Amino acid sequence: MHNLTLTLPVAEAGIVFRVLGPLQVDGPTRTVRIPPGRQEIILACLLMEAGRLVDTDRLLDLVWPDEAPDTARTQIQICVSRLRKSFTQAGVNASVVSRAPGYLLRTDDDTVDLQVFNRQVMASRVLVKEGRLAEAAETLRAAVSLWRGPCLSGVPSDALRTRGLRLDEERLTAIETYLGLELSLGRSHELVGEISQLLHEHPLRERLRGQLMLALHRSGRQAEALDVYRAGRQLLNDELGLEPGEELRQLETAILTRDPALHLPATPAPVTTSPRIPDVPTAPLAPYGEEQPHQLPADTADFVVNEPILHTIEAALLGGDGQRALGLVVIAGKPGIGKSALATHVAHRLGAQRFPDGQLYCDLRGVGVDTVSAKDALGRFLRALGIPGPVIPDTTDERAEMYRTLLASRRMLVVLDDAANEAQIMPLLPGSSSCAVLVTSRSRLTALPGAQRVELDVLDQSQALQLLSRVISAERVAQEPEAAIALVRTVGGLPLALRIVAARLAARPHWNLASMVHRLANERHRLDELAHGEMTMRASLSLTHDGLRRPDRRLLRLFSLAEGPTVPGWIAGALLDDDRPFPSDLLEPLVDVQMLDAVAIERTGEFRYRFHEVIRLFAREQLTLHDGEAVQLAATERMIGGWLSIAEQAHARIYGGAYTLLRGDGMRWNPPASYVESLLTEPLEWLDSEQPSLCLAVEQAARAGLHELSWNLATTLVTLFEARGYFDQWERTHRRALEAAQKAGNRRGTAAVLASLGTMHLSRQQPDEARQSLGAALEIFDELEDLHGLALCRRDLALLDRQIGEDDRALVLYEQAARDFDRVGDVIGRATVLTQSAYVWMRRGHTAMAQDQLDEALAVFRSVGYAHGEAHALRRAGQVLLCRGEHAQAEQVLAKVLEMVRRGRDIIGEGHLLRNLGEVHEASGRFEQAREAYAQALAVREKIIDLGGAAVVRLDLARLLFHSGQFVEAGELLEQATETFRARGMRPELREAERLAQELATSGPSAS
Repeated sequence: MHNLTLTLPVAEAGIVFRVLGPLQVDGPTRTVRIPPGRQEIILACLLMEAGRLVDTDRLLDLVWPDEAPDTARTQIQICVSRLRKSFTQAGVNASVVSRAPGYLLRTDDDTVDLQVFNRQVMASRVLVKEGRLAEAAETLRAAVSLWRGPCLSGVPSDALRTRGLRLDEERLTAIETYLGLELSLGRSHELVGEISQLLHEHPLRERLRGQLMLALHRSGRQAEALDVYRAGRQLLNDELGLEPGEELRQLETAILTRDPALHLPATPAPVTTSPRIPDVPTAPLAPYGEEQPHQLPADTADFVVNEPILHTIEAALLGGDGQRALGLVVIAGKPGIGKSALATHVAHRLGAQRFPDGQLYCDLRGVGVDTVSAKDALGRFLRALGIPGPVIPDTTDERAEMYRTLLASRRMLVVLDDAANEAQIMPLLPGSSSCAVLVTSRSRLTALPGAQRVELDVLDQSQALQLLSRVISAERVAQEPEAAIALVRTVGGLPLALRIVAARLAARPHWNLASMVHRLANERHRLDELAHGEMTMRASLSLTHDGLRRPDRRLLRLFSLAEGPTVPGWIAGALLDDDRPFPSDLLEPLVDVQMLDAVAIERTGEFRYRFHEVIRLFAREQLTLHDGEAVQLAATERMIGGWLSIAEQAHARIYGGAYTLLRGDGMRWNPPASYVESLLTEPLEWLDSEQPSLCLAVEQAARAGLHELSWNLATTLVTLFEARGYFDQWERTHRRALEAAQKAGNRRGTAAVLASLGTMHLSRQQPDEARQSLGAALEIFDELEDLHGLALCRRDLALLDRQIGEDDRALVLYEQAARDFDRVGDVIGRATVLTQSAYVWMRRGHTAMAQDQLDEALAVFRSVGYAHGEAHALRRAGQVLLCRGEHAQAEQVLAKVLEMVRRGRDIIGEGHLLRNLGEVHEASGRFEQAREAYAQALAVREKIIDLGGAAVVRLDLARLLFHSGQFVEAGELLEQATETFRARGMRPELREAERLAQELATSGPSAS
């Protein structure tokens, strides 16, 4: 044992598999997406037994705890195969090996956080035996720091969750052990705060309470130490009817008598006890697959299946072998009847096997104020299918055509939840019978052609009792069968109402069912109407609402202010102005009684939440009754200030720590720093994932009169809109913010939004609109003497002039913009100007001037770590080298940039770079390599359905083949390109194509 290498800090750099918290697999360049459900369970089990054989029967029991289907072993094989494929694609150095009678996961010990944790605990035991107590405590602290949340949180397996609870207990044991070691080293003063926090989180752990008492006593705070004992004694009596244990009682006596034995010895004695250490689990989400999206929400664990309805839906979706029409089902019913739960359940049942190319899902929010349009839904689906934002067409019809083209040869299931009407659905229907669509709506949608309609009714007695048993346990129902039947009759069999009542029983195991029936009796006249109207639903919600503590009722009301498909937990802290490190703790009482649903887990380990729409309406009514306008406005301001704070930090991280936008004076509310740090490990991905909520926050701020917050958040979101090509969201948020700023007379906010709209018009190739917006903004900024605003406007106006050949005017504007960026300290802004103006100098033949500017810009981008800026400047540098005829160096630089854009998953940039490399090869006389590069660029453009870009590359190829004497192929490519240029109004490209066609006509075989 003395030969062990003991590394005190835990090195997380090499960890690939994380189970001490949500399940997560980190590849060399990205997080690997493990689809929730079967694959999640199988991987979690294999990781807990890493290096050891796991019997297939064990996996079957975990995935199907009740009864496995006949195809179960085949499904396990498919899941394992997909795990292997995911590892290979992400470059993960691990393998799942088939070995009778099961599977084992092979990977290095240092790559699994559980194994690292176990090894660190073993090392601490050795250190304790050797008397190296400080090192042992540090080692245990480092090991515990590997935890990112409850073990196996989110993994849908009761057996694995039980294992996770054991491991969480081992973590607490390790914490108590290092606290004991550090107390023995005389660190009492430093530990009081930490132990107090831990005891607050785990108030029934007597060892922690004793350690806090000892730390306080040794810090000279005997009275407080005794208060800690008395508080614990009272808690144990109230909660469990017990007295403190013998050790805690003896410690109290020792403190009262000032026993010398409590004093620290001159030389601390070795600690002989050591923690018993665990195995681990959990699983995080990773980026969606571009080609096979899997967007379904989680299935409901206690879902009660109505088999005849289930079979009707599945038969209509799947059809027979000769089905020639799209499988289309509409599930209709009143609020709270279970439409969404049924649709999700069916989709999960059919998903992987019957629709292997993926599942698309969209909550259309048909009854809300923020209904999702068909155009927006198509935009989401196209991005999920791998189409970059800038390539997505502007009109609904064009988006629908692209969508149908992509789905034409795929077997894909589309779930459209909470549809408002037929017009919203029609553009979202694929044109292929290989796909199927499942729609839920509160309307019957009778004008939807070819649809099978299923209307849900209340649960019958058998189904309701089954649901009740799953929520509160079959044992409790069996003990009081008559009371259970009476309870089901009282709530009228409505699933939402039954779940609410059952949640109260589940939260209060000391209540019997008869007492619950008795409690409902006084309100029976309202509950009898539950299936007939809104009033009875309000009454049933009031039952649960009235059982909440006063702070929970207040939070329920305020939380209804949050808008968005799902809501992160930090919002609760903002609404209450509570900066606790785990704000979702505030919401758990609401989840316990099902007034709020926890629907997902973030990478931070915190939950995301969603109201049922009827409960949100109820909460809003309570808000109006109990909270005045001033209270509501203050809470809304803190919430939107929180969105702005995180969005600004995301922007700064993307730009290497620099904030390059105009900053407004609106209030910021800062969520816990550690939470934000975890949230923004991938800042652009966070912005993208929160895009719907962020956009709604801009509009909500505008409606509430918070105009400064509205314009500032809108312009900050350009970081996302520009990177992903979200032009629709860009325009919509800015129009709302502009209206609010103009109404309030906010001149600076008005100018900021107009300038940002000008940039949007530039990106959309709308020069007239861009010049109008930028000119109006420039005039206001000049009036306000706002140098930063002037610099932003002049930079974009220079780009407009450059595009129409007004190079002299562009260079003057670039010089003014660079000077103003210098004055306000925006180094990224200056470097961007240098990169853009370098192109003008290169075009004029002043390559030395262009290279000097690019060198300065590159130095800035690299110093702050702004990767996108570096790639853009390097691409221009490659073009400068090509201009100079330095082909080898140009190829080297452009190849490097190609690697950069591929790492960043910038498929549009990849197409540009491949074309640039083709130009280099062509200029070097390497025609075969040029043809290959152009062909790859063409393939990229066709993959993302960028017709204009593909036509430009066809023109390049046609020119290359013409000069190589391959006139027939050149003519075919030229004909295709010309047709696209003419159809899309691409005049400069059309002129070049017509010139080449003329050369082909006079020089080709037909000329002779």
